[in-house]
Amino acid sequence: MPFFSIIIPVFNKEPFVKKTLKSVLNQSFTDFEIIIVNDGSTDESEAKILSYNDPRIHYFSKLNEGVAIARNFGIEKAQGEFICFLDADDFWHPTFLSTMHSYIQKLPEQKVFATAIEIETNKKSITAQYSIPKISYFEIVNFFDASQKECVLWTSSIAIHKSVLRTVGNFDPIIKKCEDTELWIRIGLNYPIVFIWEILAKYVYDESSISRQWNYFFEPYTFNKYALLEKQNPKLKQYIDLNRFAAVIKCKLLSNYKLAEEIYSTIDLKSLPWKKRILLKMPAIILKILIQFQKFTTNIGLGNSVFR
Repeated sequence: MPFFSIIIPVFNKEPFVKKTLKSVLNQSFTDFEIIIVNDGSTDESEAKILSYNDPRIHYFSKLNEGVAIARNFGIEKAQGEFICFLDADDFWHPTFLSTMHSYIQKLPEQKVFATAIEIETNKKSITAQYSIPKISYFEIVNFFDASQKECVLWTSSIAIHKSVLRTVGNFDPIIKKCEDTELWIRIGLNYPIVFIWEILAKYVYDESSISRQWNYFFEPYTFNKYALLEKQNPKLKQYIDLNRFAAVIKCKLLSNYKLAEEIYSTIDLKSLPWKKRILLKMPAIILKILIQFQKFTTNIGLGNSVFR
């Protein structure tokens, strides 16, 4: 059986998927399988994928049901000891798997590993900013403490022992937005994270992608899922409130003031930095100006988020 199972969900990623696959096939560590789940693509993604002839590639095509179900499908097919996810428009550096394997061997009692990422904009690549003090080449961190800025777990830069998913469950198929972050919460409640400072994965910043749309935020279902538990766990409460902050801002941008007010009323404002408390009070027109400025600075490599 392979050491790593790499799950790549694909939905209309024709311009990117060959480069993504190439970044896996060029890995210096070669004991892996690639599970590609074509989630009902209507472009030429399939043709791009099938142009590769490698026995480690296992290709599946299914009707479109969303990325959570596609990833869960891949998890069920996985034979590897550790599972990695790679979005079909992201890329790995050639030593991603070899570095992961090295730390897994070095720290056999740990189950969840993550690396630093870089963000590719129109102009340059920038390093993601984390709320982790850098002490060594790696840190063993609490997910919630380490995710006050960039989330320490990111879909395309992790390796998770398959037993972790048996313990916490797979992606919640009910959730259509931020389904990955919701899984990271469950993992963070149960496991420490080995965070490796070396930048080994690249996220392509695409302001038109779903994760950059104003309607992409935690759904009420997700907030309600943790309503009781966050009362008992201050770290979870603070992290959920960061996501509530982002949701309020985006609701205001969509002129959904009723939902914005409902979410705002559940935030413990003392848990937020003063800048975020000011942003929550700003009218939508000012927020839109700030968003445009944020997009401009991101594209020239000076920043990557107005919501963190």
